[in-house]
Amino acid sequence: MSKDTTSEHLRAELKNLADTLEEVLSTSTDKSKSELDKLRNKARNALDASRERLGESGDRIAQTTREAAGLADDYVRENPWHGVGIGAAIGVVLGVLLTRR
Repeated sequence: MSKDTTSEHLRAELKNLADTLEEVLSTSTDKSKSELDKLRNKARNALDASRERLGESGDRIAQTTREAAGLADDYVRENPWHGVGIGAAIGVVLGVLLTRR
C-alpha cells in the first residue's frame, strides 16, 4: 500500500469519526434515551474501528521504519567512510546553524 493511499485512508477514517461524533453532539439535545443510546453505540463503533485501523497503520509505519533503519545500518557497515563523511557533514551544518544564534 502506498504512502499516499495510507494517508488518504487515515484522513477518510478520521473524517468519518468526526462526522459521527458531530452528529451525536448536535442531535443529543432533542432525542429520547433510546435514540441517544443508538447514537452512542454508533459513535463507539466508529471510534473502535478508527482505533483498530490507526493501530494497523502504526504497525505498518513501525515496520517500514525498522526496514529503513536496517538498510541504513547495512549501508554504513559496507561503506564506513561514507557514513563518517555524512556524520561529519551533518555535524558541520548543525554547528554553523547553532553558532548563528
